[in-house]
Amino acid sequence: MILILGLVILIAALIIGLTGIVGNTGAGHGLGDGGDFSIFGYHVTGSTGSLFLSGIIVGAAALLGLSLIMMGARRSTRRSARTRRELGTSRREAAVVDRERDDLLKQRDGARAETGTAMPDAGRGRRHWFGRAAPR
Repeated sequence: MILILGLVILIAALIIGLTGIVGNTGAGHGLGDGGDFSIFGYHVTGSTGSLFLSGIIVGAAALLGLSLIMMGARRSTRRSARTRRELGTSRREAAVVDRERDDLLKQRDGARAETGTAMPDAGRGRRHWFGRAAPR
């Protein structure tokens, strides 16, 4: 949300700035002797200092938008890094559980081999939903 808000503010400041530059070219738009500066139909009369102050305000809005974009990007980067770390931890834990399961299966098979107990075939004799075995 912060990223979108920053992007909107930055784009608005860029549009206002570019409109002011493109729409006020030529000798008739000098702020010297009674010059006029207009943007979106709003005429700014006065000194170059007031025009400079308006430019500072537009630049500050652009800076605010850019900083919000950077804050949102940094937040999403931290979130994805944390997710990668958690994924690595989860994979390591799963590997440990798999090794322990394999060890237990080997122990069970070894104990059955010592006692002579045959292990039933898991694929045959299984009941299916409709009472028949699936064709092979």
